[in-house]
Amino acid sequence: MVALDGVSKLYRGVVAVSEMTCEIGPGVTALLGPNGAGKSTVLRLACGLTPPSRGVVRIHGHDPRNEPRVYRFVGLVPQQERVLPRTTALQFVELAGRLHGVAEPRIAAIASLEAVELDPADPRDMSTYSKGMRQRAKIAQALVNGPSIIVADEPLNGLDPRQRSRMIDTLVALGSQGRCVIISSHVLDEVDRFESRVLVMAQGRLAAVGDVNRIRELMDDRPHRIRIGTDRPGVLATALMATGTLVGLQLTPEGIDVATTDVARFARVVAGEARRVDASLDEIRPLDDDLESVFRYLMEVPRADR
Repeated sequence: MVALDGVSKLYRGVVAVSEMTCEIGPGVTALLGPNGAGKSTVLRLACGLTPPSRGVVRIHGHDPRNEPRVYRFVGLVPQQERVLPRTTALQFVELAGRLHGVAEPRIAAIASLEAVELDPADPRDMSTYSKGMRQRAKIAQALVNGPSIIVADEPLNGLDPRQRSRMIDTLVALGSQGRCVIISSHVLDEVDRFESRVLVMAQGRLAAVGDVNRIRELMDDRPHRIRIGTDRPGVLATALMATGTLVGLQLTPEGIDVATTDVARFARVVAGEARRVDASLDEIRPLDDDLESVFRYLMEVPRADR
């Protein structure tokens, strides 16, 4: 639905995006990276808001810069928080519908607001809304033209846990409808819940592609870190070191943090060793299978090693 082929973008000689190639289809795709990694530039390229310096961008197979009609397929949720003064959510979304040339913009606006669980009859000015409500209003205006592609720049930014949960549910529901939902985010601990495809960006380049588990599989030559909670950390740590399954071990206030390159073998011996030394196993938890750890690793490893 969206394709970038060898796309680079330069601003006054500075490379914002370099030689990016990817195809994005239905469902939720999370574009991740630190500030300055090029995420927002990629979103602008994917929407046709800025032309590539090199390479080709396609929306449903068409060049958005040469065929503006493809914009009817796109809904944009901007990161900016500005709202029109003295404007209700219904007026805001209806205006977006009129700008898109929607045949019945008020009816479409009501349906869009209801889809994100906002009351179309709410008489309040949008400036009185909570951040979460404003975010949902922005999604509503992005849906008013019935787009197949929705691009959301940092939609989780600044939301409290309840608002994040509702926003994630909304975006996942849109993806499950067969729409292409592209989000940009650095809220790594929440992105796991999207169950999405992940594009990791570093310094303007595409560093990794896949779901979280697939990205972790690319790192199987690296030690896996595991935390063990036990009532006898010193005794169990000594026993585990003697098994030859570890390449590192550290005692912490939370328990034992171990590093192993053979998770399967370690899993076979840990319970037996705990029984042998009469130590409880209160917790066995991977420390580097979460997205944040994967992301940190990808930022640190040179491209030649990936």
